[in-house]
Amino acid sequence: MTSLPKVRIGMVGYGGMGKAHSYAYRALNTLRKLPVEPELHIISGRQQAGVEKAATAYGFARSTTDWRRIVESPDVDIVDICTPPGTHAEIAAAAAANGKAVISEKPLATSYEEGRMALDAVKKARVLNAVGFNYRKLPAVSLMKRMIDEGKVGKVQLWRAIWMSDEFIDPSIPFDWRFERKMGGTTIADLGAHLIDMAQWMIGDIEEVSAQSETFVRERADPAKSGGTRKVEVDDASSALVRFASGARGIMEMTRSCVRRPCDFTIEVNGTLGTLHFDYARLNELLYGDGSDAVELYGMRRIRAEHISHPYAANWWAIGQGVGYGSSFVNHFGDLLEKWPQGPWDPDFAQGLKVQAVCDAMEQSAASRQWVSVASIGKG
Repeated sequence: MTSLPKVRIGMVGYGGMGKAHSYAYRALNTLRKLPVEPELHIISGRQQAGVEKAATAYGFARSTTDWRRIVESPDVDIVDICTPPGTHAEIAAAAAANGKAVISEKPLATSYEEGRMALDAVKKARVLNAVGFNYRKLPAVSLMKRMIDEGKVGKVQLWRAIWMSDEFIDPSIPFDWRFERKMGGTTIADLGAHLIDMAQWMIGDIEEVSAQSETFVRERADPAKSGGTRKVEVDDASSALVRFASGARGIMEMTRSCVRRPCDFTIEVNGTLGTLHFDYARLNELLYGDGSDAVELYGMRRIRAEHISHPYAANWWAIGQGVGYGSSFVNHFGDLLEKWPQGPWDPDFAQGLKVQAVCDAMEQSAASRQWVSVASIGKG
């Protein structure tokens, strides 16, 4: 039996995303036939005990507390960035300068300027690059995209999405990097980045936005100061009206302050001929309303997006067994490594920057209480 050539992974960050990415790399060659086999070479983190424990649990050969050792190592082919958003651009640029392919978790950065710096770096170095918009890769969401492209709903008129979590609901949660604008980014960038990406992937570019934001818990206990507090720099909840270049209209809401909503998002597309609706709580299903159905069949049919004819489903379990959150990462990295080393990779940093432009436009709109053109971001 001929062994596959190895592609060596250097991962920066070992938290929740590091665990999810590591799981995907280890599962890939069990589920898909790929031209290469990922090798978990080295992982970094700020806390030595924590990163050593993660390296053992995730299957990495070694660990370090200095991420620069990873981007400078001749034994690393791909640098996978799973750190807080405010660090993504710097690490990506350094990896590219050392000739490494780069995978960055979303958002690409916490500002358009930082994101553009990262894109310029990978372009200059001519290295493969990708952003972790993994929810595209759920079978039902990919099926939704395919059905839109096939004209199943006709001309799209409306697109709406809501993402709710309860991450910030407890006012006793102390201040950490998630509440710092430069490091953690806003709720628009954190949750909204996924929605914006799926919107532009399915419908096309967003041209203009009108947004609102609110921070309900404005101060949190500062662990660095006994009895002291620190001002929260990010929003708890935001929403926006959007106008697409195609003429379609949209609504988005993203919040981290909804009690008993752990990670709930929905997407609906309304066209001239039909409707599609996805609910993450039932992530293996897609609802479809076909305007040409006989009137006695009026309503929405439930599609089980697990048949081998559906995107990615043939790589997974028998119909009826379902796929889950981790599957989206397996599908995403499988698509990337299937094209190693020539590429191209998709979604890439250019798409990540387009998402960042919409995030920045929403943030500006919320601050100014005016419509903001996405094309105006990065100018002047």
